[in-house]
Amino acid sequence: MKDERENIRPRSSRRRFLKNSALAGGGVLLGAGGLNVVSPWIWREPLPLDQNRSYWARSQPRQNPPLIQDLTVDVAVLGGGLTGLSAAYFIRRVSSQKSVAVLEARGCGNGASGRNGAMVLNMTADRYMNFSAAPQMDKQIYDLTAANTRFLAQLSDATGIDCELDTKGALQVLSSSQDTTAARDYVRQARSLGMPVEFWDARQTAGAIGTEVYEGGFFDPNAGQVHPMKLVHVFKAAAASAGAAIYENTQVVSIEEGRQLVLHTQGGHTIRAKSLVLASNAFTANLGFFRNSVVPLREYVAMTRPFSEQELAELGWRLRVPFNDTRTEVYYLGLTRDGRIHIGGGTPRYNFNNGPGSAEVATTHTAQLLRELARIFPRLAGIEFDVHWDGVVDWSMDASPSVGYTGKYRNIFYGLGYSGHGVNLTSIFGRIIADLEAGREDLWKHYPFVNANLYYVPNEPFRWLSAAAGLAWYKLTEPGA
Repeated sequence: MKDERENIRPRSSRRRFLKNSALAGGGVLLGAGGLNVVSPWIWREPLPLDQNRSYWARSQPRQNPPLIQDLTVDVAVLGGGLTGLSAAYFIRRVSSQKSVAVLEARGCGNGASGRNGAMVLNMTADRYMNFSAAPQMDKQIYDLTAANTRFLAQLSDATGIDCELDTKGALQVLSSSQDTTAARDYVRQARSLGMPVEFWDARQTAGAIGTEVYEGGFFDPNAGQVHPMKLVHVFKAAAASAGAAIYENTQVVSIEEGRQLVLHTQGGHTIRAKSLVLASNAFTANLGFFRNSVVPLREYVAMTRPFSEQELAELGWRLRVPFNDTRTEVYYLGLTRDGRIHIGGGTPRYNFNNGPGSAEVATTHTAQLLRELARIFPRLAGIEFDVHWDGVVDWSMDASPSVGYTGKYRNIFYGLGYSGHGVNLTSIFGRIIADLEAGREDLWKHYPFVNANLYYVPNEPFRWLSAAAGLAWYKLTEPGA
C-alpha cells in the first residue's frame, strides 16, 4: 500500500526544517556511505539523563523505591513517562493476568512528559492542518485524539488528581498571508468532514489573545492545555492501582533480545520478561534501538511570575487558550491556572552526537524567548522569567509518529516520533501497545501510524551536517527570517 505521507503537503514549522535537513544530508551520504555505517562505533551517543528542572517538576509525584533484586515479569516497561505509564495501565486493563514492571531511570516524568509546553493537541503532527490523500482517515484520527482528551479528564477524575486539564480549545496563530490562505482552505474541507474547527481573522484572534501581530488563527475547540507533571501523576496512580509495579531510579543499561528478554540495570540487577515496551522517547537510541528513526531536538521553555487578573485583563488575553505559531522557529505559549505565562520554542537545536546542552546556549535561547514574548506582548518588555529549562524531545523527519513492534520475535513494543503532539498521543499509543501486546492488532492496523516506517536519519557526522544545512536553508527561504 502506498505511504499516505507522500501526499501530505508540508507546511511551515519544524516539519519543513527536518525534511530539508534530510534532503540536505542525502547528497553527502551518497559519497560517504562507509563512514555512515561505521559512525555508531566511532561516536558513541553520550545523551545524558538530564534532571528535570522545569516549573512543572515542582509537582513531580513522590518517587517509588528503586529495584533492589532480580525480577521476572510478563512485561517490562522501559520509561516512566506518559507512554510507559499509560502502556502499563492499559496492559493491566487488557491482560489483568500479566505482571507488569515499569523501570524509570530517574523519577516518573523526568523526561519530555514532565517538562513540555503543556498543549493538548489533536491529530498527529504530520496531519495537523494538512490533509493526506485519505481525508476520511484524517477525520478518524481527529476523532480518536479528541476522544482521548475526554478520556484524560475522566481518568483525572477517577484518580482524584487534578491535572489542570482545560479544554477551552487551542489556537494555531498564522504568521503570513500564505498561512492564512492555507488555513481557510483547510477549515473549509475539515468542516465538510464534520471537524468543528474554525478560521479566525486577525481581529477575532487579537480579541481572544490580546496581540495584533498575527494575521489570523486556526481554532480547535477540542484541544486544550494541561499541567504535564500532574498528568504524569494521574497515569502513575492509575498504573499502580491497576497492579503495575513501578521502580524509579532504576536505569537499564543493556538489553539482550530473545524469546525471553533480559534487561540489566546499572545497579547490577536483571529483569527477565516475555515482552518489552520501549517508552524512552528521545533516549531510546541509548540502548541501541531506533537510532536512525528520530532526531533528539533540544527544546527551551520559560515561565514568568504569576500575573493578577487585572494584569491579564490589561494584557488582553481574554480567552485563556494556549497558542502556537506557524513559523519554522515555532513558538508556543500558554497560561497556568495561577496566571503565569510560559513560552517555549525558538530556533531548533540539535547537538552533535546527541550531546548535552550547555548553560551558555540555554542563556542565549532564554534571551530569544524574552524577545519573542515582548514582540507578542509589548507590555511585557523588560520582564524577567522566574524559571527556564531545556531538554530533548523526539522528532521524526516528517513529523509522523509510529507505534508498533520490532525485533525477531516481535516482542518489543514502542511509541516514537510524537513531534510536539505527545501530550495527547502518548496515552493513545499506550492503549495501542497494550492491544498489540495482547495480539489484538486488528483493532488498530488500519491506522497509518501503526508499524509505520519512519524516515531514515543518518548517523554522525551527517546528522549534524544535515541539521545545520536544513537550518541554513530555512534562514534563506523563510519570509521574515
